[in-house]
Amino acid sequence: MKHVVIVGAGLIGSAVAYRLVHAGARVTIVDRAGPAAGASGTSFGWINASFYADAAHHRLRAAGIAAHRALHAELPGCGITWQRTLWYEAQDDALDQMAGDLAALDYPVLRIDRDAFAALEPDVAAPDAALCFAAEGVADASTLNHTLFHAALGLGARAVLGCAVTGLIRAGGQVSGVETDQGAIAADEVVIAAGVGAADLIGLPMLRRPGLLMKTKALPPVLAHVLVTPEGEIKQDADGRLVMPTTVGHQADKAEGLTEAPDRIADAALIRLQRVFPHHDLQWTEVALAYRPVPQDGLPVIGAVEPGVYACVMHSGVTLAAIAAQYAAQEVLAGQLVNTLGPYRPGRF
Repeated sequence: MKHVVIVGAGLIGSAVAYRLVHAGARVTIVDRAGPAAGASGTSFGWINASFYADAAHHRLRAAGIAAHRALHAELPGCGITWQRTLWYEAQDDALDQMAGDLAALDYPVLRIDRDAFAALEPDVAAPDAALCFAAEGVADASTLNHTLFHAALGLGARAVLGCAVTGLIRAGGQVSGVETDQGAIAADEVVIAAGVGAADLIGLPMLRRPGLLMKTKALPPVLAHVLVTPEGEIKQDADGRLVMPTTVGHQADKAEGLTEAPDRIADAALIRLQRVFPHHDLQWTEVALAYRPVPQDGLPVIGAVEPGVYACVMHSGVTLAAIAAQYAAQEVLAGQLVNTLGPYRPGRF
């Protein structure tokens, strides 16, 4: 039985662990903290293929949605809901271009007018027009992370938490385990799912991308969809809180640092959010900072780095977690290369 050590208990690492142990591997997860302790615990959680870099990236993200639907059927309480998306980040020609581009990719998209929008979301200030993406959903990324982590353990995986991986063990031209600050752990294969930590462990070039996620005081149900608006991306969570990244268009945000203190950034974001919900008195109660794992070119990194080491590092990790785990298990255990992953191999750097 192949022993795979997974570095990282976040969403990607836990998803890979679940798929590997399900396929018959012996799995050990190693993490300095635990599930959802980093970016996975502060992710907005939008599952989508309407944001994409090119046609191949769109197809991978669409496969990610399908894989999440299958995962949701396996683990019904995993924190995923299929709320659909209402997109009106832009209007007029830009909205028409967005609709046309996605239709050309055979992505389900429906244009709706102001009245139709108001009927769907009566608490939201209605735009002139919006696009509805019926295939999309949202995850409570922390719940999904914990569900996958504990499902993997329930199938026989083991976890070593509170130990930081400090390096890789090499012998005979191959990696044969990991060094931790508490000792060595041997492995037949090491999967690096350490997010921003992949830079130190395997030299993966990463962008510095801090993200702030704001949550409001709980409200009655006021939002049934994921919204992508000129003010930002918004959802309402299971506890009734409105959740919003503080940066407009955070999927493509290129800021390398915060411009001011997090509370002031949240204050400014709340003003924008208030414009979306003009009939409700909103208060923010929480803002959380995490560094998103974004490789240098913004695209996923999935595949062999060197003999015995496999990388699985990406943004958007939520959208791609289920399909990345499925493909990684296929490649690591069966040695069957997935052609779809050709543009995303580590060797491109």
